[in-house]
Amino acid sequence: ILVGVCGSIAAYKSAVLIRLLKKEEAEVKVIMTNCALDFITPLTLSTLSKNPVYKDFQANGSGEWNSHVDLGLWADLFIIAPASANTISRIAHGRADDLLATTVLASTASLVLAPAMNLQMWSNQATLDNIKNLESRGISILGPDSGEQACGEQGAGRMIEPEAIADHVESLIPSV
Repeated sequence: ILVGVCGSIAAYKSAVLIRLLKKEEAEVKVIMTNCALDFITPLTLSTLSKNPVYKDFQANGSGEWNSHVDLGLWADLFIIAPASANTISRIAHGRADDLLATTVLASTASLVLAPAMNLQMWSNQATLDNIKNLESRGISILGPDSGEQACGEQGAGRMIEPEAIADHVESLIPSV
């Protein structure tokens, strides 16, 4: 399972998700966006996944290539949790401007997005149009939940809990 992590306060939930997937003996690899680095460290996700974390096309500035094609073809399932409004928009419009978005385009795996954003961002017509676009292409959207948000507001936009994502994964891949 390939897990994408985007810039959101909900990024801490990705650590719990990875732990749950590993507990079910899934092989997990992680791609982080640059904005995700503001919320959680690659060391945390690498430790939990037992694999290197991918952030850029070049591995550690060594010149070694992190192939988006290889990563995309490796995955049986691709989960982006949290999925930011920015990443949702980039995927909906086929943009390939970082390792995560490029890997989405190169992947043949089923794609699952768990949105996480402020309630105004979630209810913005542009976001809703992007979600409709993605759903029409067979991409699964899990959530978001409603409740208290990090900004102090109440409403839809919270990433669903990692346990709910793991349950969904189990329904897709019974051996996980």
